Amino acid sequence: MRVFYLHGFASSAKSSKATFLAGQLAARGVTLETPDLNQPDFQTLTVTRMVNQVLELAGTGEPVALIGSSLGAFVAVAAAVRRPAAVSQLVLLAPALDFGATTRDFGAERLERWKATNALDVFHFGYGRMIPVHYELYADAARHDAVHAALSMPVQVFQGRRDTVVDPLVVERWAAARPAIELHLLDDDHQLLHSLDLIWAGIERRLFGGDAYQQMP
Repeated sequence: MRVFYLHGFASSAKSSKATFLAGQLAARGVTLETPDLNQPDFQTLTVTRMVNQVLELAGTGEPVALIGSSLGAFVAVAAAVRRPAAVSQLVLLAPALDFGATTRDFGAERLERWKATNALDVFHFGYGRMIPVHYELYADAARHDAVHAALSMPVQVFQGRRDTVVDPLVVERWAAARPAIELHLLDDDHQLLHSLDLIWAGIERRLFGGDAYQQMP
């Protein structure tokens, strides 16, 4: 069994959620694969580059399970759409399903400045400093449509009701249009750090079977 964790925007493969899930999976004898999606450099980050990286690592062997957080969830959906046979299941944590809509909240003036200068200064939590990212991130994201994605594999979604980055109503509507999706709205914020045990219970049930998931909200 191969399981990947795809970190969020301006985060890293050593995030709190990645570390927690790696420990839980290790106890089950599974190594969590945590690619650094910032590579080769954060400045030239695009969704297409991240999708290519994930699918290259997945290879053509057994299908992999993808756990994606925020923008990492967007990438997970895009990878599943592009090569559904490579992905056995998806776990989406606070999924930024419409990354373009999120960045449009910057306002037209800031977007135009980003386009003109080709640089948007972002605080990178993994590196602990401000780093500019190129405008192609925004332009390329529009080429991937997670909102209307048709997904054939099992999907779990965990979304905080107090999330101020990803609109819980958008996620709820997205899941409602796909009856096979398991949606769990949690009393938490975008980071979902207070819900890690609940999230693990859901992942454990899907990956290993059993009834650990039955008591979840």
